[in-house]
Formats: sequence, structure tokens, C-alpha cells
Amino acid sequence: MPRTVTRPNMYAPKDTGAKGEMNVTPFIDVLLVLLVMLIMAVPIKVHQTTIDLPQRPIEPGLPILAENTVYIDQDDQLFWNGAVLNPEQLRAQVRAASAMEDQPLLRFEPAALASYNASAQTITLIKDSGAERFAFVGGYKYRELD
Repeated sequence: MPRTVTRPNMYAPKDTGAKGEMNVTPFIDVLLVLLVMLIMAVPIKVHQTTIDLPQRPIEPGLPILAENTVYIDQDDQLFWNGAVLNPEQLRAQVRAASAMEDQPLLRFEPAALASYNASAQTITLIKDSGAERFAFVGGYKYRELD
């Protein structure tokens, strides 16, 4: 009988056991996600500095009576005794009234459709300007709800 000779296969892998190398692909993916999160969390640098510059004080241009009415209409327009003014002019009027020895009464009367935000900002403006005599008026108009 003929004898078979077995020769080693030179192209076959020498070790068929488990490899000891670590798969680093998930590790790199996690690091990239963390890098993106870090980039998103860092605030963008703003190249401006806001500075409140002193401004020339606004002189009160309207007369100050013993009782003054601050009115807000439905379009959130401010009025001082019927004359239209902006918030800075109102601040000047209230400061001038507050500086008087006998402070006049400031009567606050918002319209029914005036926004709550405008009313709250006006009350805060009056309070911050130093007014001590302040009254809410006109509430009797809204006793009955429709």
C-alpha cells in the first residue's frame, strides 16, 4: 500500500485560538460623542462688551399737579395727565415729583385691555423712581364682569 505523506500547509493560519486584541472601535465612538458634547457645551465667545454709558438726564417737560394720573391705554401707550410720553419721560416726571417736598399723589389707571406686562413694568418704574404716594384708581369700572 502506498504511503501518504502529509505536508504542512504554508498558507493556513498558524494559531486558530482566540485573539487577545481589544476592539477599540466602540471606545473611539464614545470619545467622539463626548468631544461633540463638549464642543456644544462650550459657550461661543462674544466679541462685544456692553457698557451703560451715562446719559444726559431727561428734564420733566409736563406740569406736576397735586394729583397726577398715569394712564395706560389698550395699545400700552403711557399718558401723564392726558399727555403722551415714553417710559424715560415718565421716569423723569416721577423723579421730579418725588423730589418735591410735598410729594403729589400719583394715580395709576390702566385701561381694561392694557397688557399686564406693561402695567407691571410701569408700576416697577414708578416704584424705582422713588414715588411714595401712589394709588390705583378706576377699578370701580370693572366691578361687573361681562
